[in-house]
Amino acid sequence: MKVTLNWLKEYVDFDYNADDLSHRLTMTGLEVDAMERLGEGLDTVIVARLADVQQHPDADRLTVCTVDTGSATQQVVCGATNHKTGDLIALAQVGTVLPGNFKIKKSKIRGQESFGMLCSMSEMGLSEESDGIMILPSDLDLGRPVFEQLGLKDVMYEIGLTPNRPDCLSVVGVAREVAAMAQAPLRLPEPVISENETLVAEKTSVTLEDSNLCPRYAARLIENVKIGPSPEWLVRRLETVGLRSINNVVDVTNFVMMELGQPLHAFDFNLLRERRIVVRRAEEGAEFTTLDGQVRTLLAADLVICDGEGPIALAGVMGGGNSEVSSETTDILLESAYFNPLTIRRTSKRLGLHTDASHRFERGTDVDMVPLALDRASALIAELASGQVAKGVVDEYPSALPRRIVTITASKASQVLGLELDADDIRLKLNSIGLKCDLQVDRSDEVVKVEIPNFRPDIEREIDLVEEVARLIGYDKIPVTMPVSSLTCQQLPVHLSRERQVRDLLLQSGYSEVINYSFYNPSCLDKLRLAENDSRRQNVNILNPLTEEQGVMRTSLVPSLLETASRNLAYRSEDLSLFELRPVFQPVENSEMASESLRLTAFLCGRRESQGWAQSSDEADFFDMKGVIEQLLSNLGVSDVCWQVEHDEAFYHPGKSCAIYQGERLLGTLGELHPEVIRNFDLAPSSILCDVDIEALFELGDKTIKFKPLSRFPDVQRDSAFLVGVDVAAQQVLSILNRVKIKDLESIELFDVYCGEGVPEGKKSLAIRACYRAMDRTLTDELIQNLHGKLIKAMEKELGAELR
Repeated sequence: MKVTLNWLKEYVDFDYNADDLSHRLTMTGLEVDAMERLGEGLDTVIVARLADVQQHPDADRLTVCTVDTGSATQQVVCGATNHKTGDLIALAQVGTVLPGNFKIKKSKIRGQESFGMLCSMSEMGLSEESDGIMILPSDLDLGRPVFEQLGLKDVMYEIGLTPNRPDCLSVVGVAREVAAMAQAPLRLPEPVISENETLVAEKTSVTLEDSNLCPRYAARLIENVKIGPSPEWLVRRLETVGLRSINNVVDVTNFVMMELGQPLHAFDFNLLRERRIVVRRAEEGAEFTTLDGQVRTLLAADLVICDGEGPIALAGVMGGGNSEVSSETTDILLESAYFNPLTIRRTSKRLGLHTDASHRFERGTDVDMVPLALDRASALIAELASGQVAKGVVDEYPSALPRRIVTITASKASQVLGLELDADDIRLKLNSIGLKCDLQVDRSDEVVKVEIPNFRPDIEREIDLVEEVARLIGYDKIPVTMPVSSLTCQQLPVHLSRERQVRDLLLQSGYSEVINYSFYNPSCLDKLRLAENDSRRQNVNILNPLTEEQGVMRTSLVPSLLETASRNLAYRSEDLSLFELRPVFQPVENSEMASESLRLTAFLCGRRESQGWAQSSDEADFFDMKGVIEQLLSNLGVSDVCWQVEHDEAFYHPGKSCAIYQGERLLGTLGELHPEVIRNFDLAPSSILCDVDIEALFELGDKTIKFKPLSRFPDVQRDSAFLVGVDVAAQQVLSILNRVKIKDLESIELFDVYCGEGVPEGKKSLAIRACYRAMDRTLTDELIQNLHGKLIKAMEKELGAELR
């Protein structure tokens, strides 16, 4: 929001200088983002008269001007065409530095000397663009500074408003805040309208078909207007706040909008079919051409202003080309209305059409400002466009919007702000910004009952009033105190603690965590070779996806992790150890909520060790990742795990992968990726993946850590090699040996597998090492021999093994 110092002084008396006002506005919550001193350093731009204007002898588009400054004459070459002999102009003398750090120097242009420059409004910083040089009024004194003569020396403030302060989207709104600071009365405009004998009720009418979307709509008829340029004061005032002059009628509506915060719209009354206004919802799919020439497709949720046959404006957003005020317009129907903010916001956002009007309507305007703004604009149009205002006003306001009542206590305000405040202090502060306060005293506290005016839609609760008190005191006046709090130590929930345990193990094992979006394109499951009836193809759809490529919640972490690995490989990061520990989502029948479960997916490829002169160049393989998963199972207390080669997961390489079971419960899968999947995702050969159900591990894991005392006695080891069939798995052997009940058996491990010379065809040799130790004595050879014999008999009985 842009306001100027001089414009503010029209509504409130104060003696703050420019810098002081800037600081005070910021300390009351209206942060001044920028401050520009208009005309500062431009006293060398003076009023001068064109004594003579001649065509440049060597340039068709240049003129050579003799300029009279009142004390001397000098020659200036000019490129504009809108000047003539006798005009008063703004002369930037040699040495002047114009906005943009443009310094005026003596120069020679096409052989003609030029001592200065004839300025346009844009070159003096008075507008963003301009056509030709600035022609000044004829009654100014020659040789005097232009800004001084025109009263243009001013200070422009650009205020960064938060969306909850629509009341300050006007000069009067900001002036209300200044009035509170200065403890001075606020002066609102008091328009005086001279009406003719024509009754507006006989000329037009207004019908509200949906008063929820348009609670109030007022209109005045102004006849016999003369469309033309605006006077200089109005043009300059608009341009100082960033608005471009259009014509006298449109400029008045913009001026009143900036002054009072109430957007207005002028219709060419003679273009209205049936000469009446209907406010209603749009027809679904209807097309409408707005003032910018764009054809807009409307929805039934949009609000439109119609004449007797169809739309003539998008309510609160933009007018239509079929009712636009033009140079031929003679009669004006002037609109001033209050629209539902949510409706305007939806229409504006959907159409991508943001205007000064929609900016205010979608934040909430003041319904009580509707008649004042209408009268103010009507009086100005009658004055500046020679219009005649019809008698009366059409004001449709079926149900007055209720005023909110909010209470605030002195104790609450004092507690929050850290100040000693009484109810009288609070009442005076709130009254100063237009809130009506009534002091009440109950048995325990002083209560101020506050009636909230409609121009403050942001005040809803007591804490909002406390904030207002803080603003009016000044944020810089509130003491800085450290909050008093106690330090408590809370233990993480068990689930989060175990999740952190899993994450820490992977990080300690050299893996890097990745975090992908929780949604993906369901077509990526095709790249994993999943069957059509796979449960992971049952997706949870997203109603408002960010992109079409992220339309469903993911049921597996595998595609996202493989795509991440592929991107890293494309950037020549060839040695990858990645994992993702995140939830996946499955739809639940007859429920709107999806089932959410935690899974771990890890990816491995490249060298086992980082490249270096002392490191090996061995490639990481299946057993590197298997070791990490075994350590994870151990840390979580998951025992009796079986690694089965047979499984149904389609994205693994057959024979180079396995499934992890505890009994009949599937815990996860691990192995080398299928060659087709590697091609689909553009991955490195021999890429290893694991996918683990972490929720199952948490459920099956033994959460208690058991201590076993160390034996003071030595252990004894016995090695034995068995001939078994080549199809016998090591897991099967260890399972049989572990089922043998031997009290002093400490551990069993498989340390060698051999197939070759000396081993019969169809057989292989498995070597095991059994470790025996007692807690209370040293074991004898005879006892160990008996114990070890039980293991040998179990192998012979269960597998038909032969002792080598």
